[in-house]
Amino acid sequence: LESVSHCHQNNVVHRDLKPENLLLASKAKGAAVKLADFGLAIEVQGEQQAWYGFAGTPGYLSPEVLKKDPYGKPVDIWACGVILYILLVGYPP
Repeated sequence: LESVSHCHQNNVVHRDLKPENLLLASKAKGAAVKLADFGLAIEVQGEQQAWYGFAGTPGYLSPEVLKKDPYGKPVDIWACGVILYILLVGYPP
């Protein structure tokens, strides 16, 4: 979540958060988790909401993206929730 917070503080929306884009810095206990694959990332102004097109991995897309509604930083929070769910129960919602 720190990586996502850092992105949002710098007005970047990742738009493709998923377990495959979370990388361990090493195999050591307590190793840092790095956020990867910014190929779909966009820059927004503050809390700007707009339609930026359909982007991301289907199982992690927020309702506003699926409905083609304006979206912004909250789409990354939705994807974090999906990732947390997977970590807790072992399969996607």
